[in-house]
Amino acid sequence: MSRIGKKPISLAGGVKYTVNGNIVEVTGPKGKTNALLPTGIRLVEKDGFLHAERDNDSQAAIHGLARSLVYNAVAGVTTGWTKDLDIVGIGYRAELKGKDLVVFTLGYSHPIEFPLPTGIEVTIDPKQTHLSIAGIDRQKVGQVAADMRSLRKPDPYKNKGVRYTGEKLKKKVGKTGSK
Repeated sequence: MSRIGKKPISLAGGVKYTVNGNIVEVTGPKGKTNALLPTGIRLVEKDGFLHAERDNDSQAAIHGLARSLVYNAVAGVTTGWTKDLDIVGIGYRAELKGKDLVVFTLGYSHPIEFPLPTGIEVTIDPKQTHLSIAGIDRQKVGQVAADMRSLRKPDPYKNKGVRYTGEKLKKKVGKTGSK
């Protein structure tokens, strides 16, 4: 029994959806996005809410997944998705060149240019140490944030690098003096 699959999806004002085969196209105030609907799962609209229903119990394993994919698309076109990154380290910073290029200075001998995919917007604070990644596709926002973090992962010894905002790091003890 899927508890997530049974939860209704609220269709806020201005959100429309169409089902073409196994693809759900969701249109809203922020734009248009697609979600994959596995076979055996259908969408039913009741009283302004969208319900994911399965044909039989053989689709029980993907019932919650299908509902989550459609919910992520609906939430993306209404409010959008964001991920925040912090850059920690002396001289470490990020700079926005144009609208689709972020240049990182992360302690390497060269600056790192990171081109942004379509549909992703990045804002950088004036100190150049906090990035906010926003978009309507949750998977794409998370992947861009993970790719930016992988440019200089947080170091467990000095706690320097690119990390998610609020990420807790366990600092390791360095080498101790030997006789």
